[in-house]
Amino acid sequence: MKVVAIIPARGGSKGIPNKNIVDICGLPMIAYTINAALNSNIFNQVVVTTDNQDIKSVALSYGAYVIDRPSHLAQDNSSSLDAVEHTLKYIIEQDNTFTHFALLQPTSPLRNEQHIIEAFDVYRSKNANSLVSVNLSAVPPQKTLVEINGQITPLTNLNDLTQNRQNLPKSYHPNGAIYISKIDNFLKDKNLFSDPLSIYTMDEQSSIDVDNFDDLEKVKNIFAEINNKNLFNNLH
Repeated sequence: MKVVAIIPARGGSKGIPNKNIVDICGLPMIAYTINAALNSNIFNQVVVTTDNQDIKSVALSYGAYVIDRPSHLAQDNSSSLDAVEHTLKYIIEQDNTFTHFALLQPTSPLRNEQHIIEAFDVYRSKNANSLVSVNLSAVPPQKTLVEINGQITPLTNLNDLTQNRQNLPKSYHPNGAIYISKIDNFLKDKNLFSDPLSIYTMDEQSSIDVDNFDDLEKVKNIFAEINNKNLFNNLH
């Protein structure tokens, strides 16, 4: 198994300007993901794909390899799957011995090297074709109502709406922190989910995805608590 980590980080961000390199307790946000990937010792190469020179400079300074992303793959409506495909094709052209990749989004800065190591342990032990990190769903999808052509209907069936949660199967939702897949499968199907699919369950705090300023403030507070705890332990 020869594995590459892909960290997608385009420059445009309307919610938080320069989001991928915004400061979080003294480090640009993307640095947390680069450090986690490098410290996991899982990857033969850690790659950042970006269209932005500031992000490129930061990524290089933290030890990542950078692939320049074409501008047409870095628009607000651009698919991240297209960016991953572009990156993988470039990598394979340089070295066709890579077999697997992990997609690590920089907006999950609380996902650390231990999460990555544990996710790969699950991936290998399950002999899966793909793995996605998840959270346990707080509300079972069987209790969800959906609107189809103006008609309100249960997602599954009417009986599930009144079932006790304990009687329903566990359900999970992807948290965006870790995706692992075989390169050949992705380039063939352009899909991060391939059967047999496995999951790696993470806690809610580590799964925070920074999408707005409220998320950013939560993450800053968590890192501040971690840093204060580490400082206290070092003093004692």
